[in-house]
Amino acid sequence: MMENGDTVEPDALGPETGPVRLCAVSRAHKTPDEMIRFVADPEGVIVPDLSRRLPGRGVWVEATRGRLEEALRKGVFARSLKRKVTVPEDLPARLERLLARRVGEALSLANKAGLVVAGFGKVEELIGKGRAAVLLHASDGALDGAGKLDGRFRAACAATDTEPKILNELTSEEMSLALGRMNVVHAAATEGGATRRLIFEAGRLRHFRTAGSDGVATVRGRDTTAAPSISTGDGGGSADKTEDRRHEPSIGVGEKGRR
Repeated sequence: MMENGDTVEPDALGPETGPVRLCAVSRAHKTPDEMIRFVADPEGVIVPDLSRRLPGRGVWVEATRGRLEEALRKGVFARSLKRKVTVPEDLPARLERLLARRVGEALSLANKAGLVVAGFGKVEELIGKGRAAVLLHASDGALDGAGKLDGRFRAACAATDTEPKILNELTSEEMSLALGRMNVVHAAATEGGATRRLIFEAGRLRHFRTAGSDGVATVRGRDTTAAPSISTGDGGGSADKTEDRRHEPSIGVGEKGRR
């Protein structure tokens, strides 16, 4: 059955399917990890709710820049909420910044948990020990060093029949800020809950930036499924902190407060 037009209950799709959401633009049903929830703040300004915790009726949009831009062109938010709202013209850019910041925060948490090493030599050593779960390169870093580490990492993953996870969503400055050190270009993380969250957040950002209608993103010349396929189920994460508190209330509510 449908609840308020935007949720399909699990029993309508089978016991293993779980809840899905209706995209207000494409009218396609997708899992929450494939979508972004938006709400109107107390001033009627549309804000992204990446934590899925903000009060009020939500509008779900497929988590790609193209779909969000389409929502802006078609006036989807006002129509879905049946009220006058203000939609910032830079909403796609604002959302991308928020997604990138969540990746940085996840990297910082993984580092504080003792799961991250940085620097070519330390990354190479971690790969050699077979302990690297994910490899990170600065998006603005040189390709030669990244290529060498990628080759070693893929070989190590092939030996254990695991899929190599290689992320390049952050710049060197963003990685350095997250890790609290200068000029970080290469990093790697071992397995752990904080690492799984990092992979999820990076995948969601990659999906937003690059995924087309086929839901596939390309990373370093290798096709890889976007955020939904590498999500770990803990995508809700912590409450979002935006550049401007007026545009995203920090009050969190439970499941019953969301629609």
